[in-house]
Amino acid sequence: MGRRLLAEFLGTAFLLVAVVGSGIVTASDGPASTQLFQHAVVVGAALTALIVTFGPVSGAHFNPVVTLVDAWFGGLEARLAARYVVVQLLGAVAGVVLANAMFGEPLVALSGTARSGAAVVLGEVVATFGLVLVIFGTVRSGNLRAVPATVGAYIAAAIFFTSSASFANPAVTVARSLTDTYTGIAPGGIAGFIAGQAVGAVAAALVVAWLFAPQPADAANVVVPHDDPNELDRSARV
Repeated sequence: MGRRLLAEFLGTAFLLVAVVGSGIVTASDGPASTQLFQHAVVVGAALTALIVTFGPVSGAHFNPVVTLVDAWFGGLEARLAARYVVVQLLGAVAGVVLANAMFGEPLVALSGTARSGAAVVLGEVVATFGLVLVIFGTVRSGNLRAVPATVGAYIAAAIFFTSSASFANPAVTVARSLTDTYTGIAPGGIAGFIAGQAVGAVAAALVVAWLFAPQPADAANVVVPHDDPNELDRSARV
């Protein structure tokens, strides 16, 4: 359990370093669309690498939404799911603080970037629905080795095509309120984002349960299968 929790902490922390750090760098010059595209590519690439790295240990959730949907499907016991959520939140905050420090920003500064309104919240519904659908649909289809690239590609695309820039992650949302940079979110927008994420996650879980027949190995953790069939059965589960 300790290895799993450390993997979730480190993976979530490095994801936030990629999110905030790339946002600071890309915001330095160029048109807004180019900045957003560069940011999306960096985050998608980093997420792919992190899933490959930590997937065999913890399933590479890095996201309370993914953890809670997995628990809903019976793949993760409630106590472990709760611990995942806690370390994901702590890792996200640590990643933001580290990124702020690397670029000479205040370690913690409440964001002034307004992200609110029905259209933006709808963007979070769409982003989170798509993320849950892609993850669990890919795994239930038996394409375990495709999960890192599929999830990384989806997040990169969703950052660019959604009105909210695809946070799709409650831990990320809370942590990004602590950086007053390009990627921040003002505290007043947090509740709306998390509500949108919850709606998207529940809707996607219902669709996945109906659309994709469960696989025998569907249970605990996702992502990168092992060569040993026994290891595959233990750790490549959702």
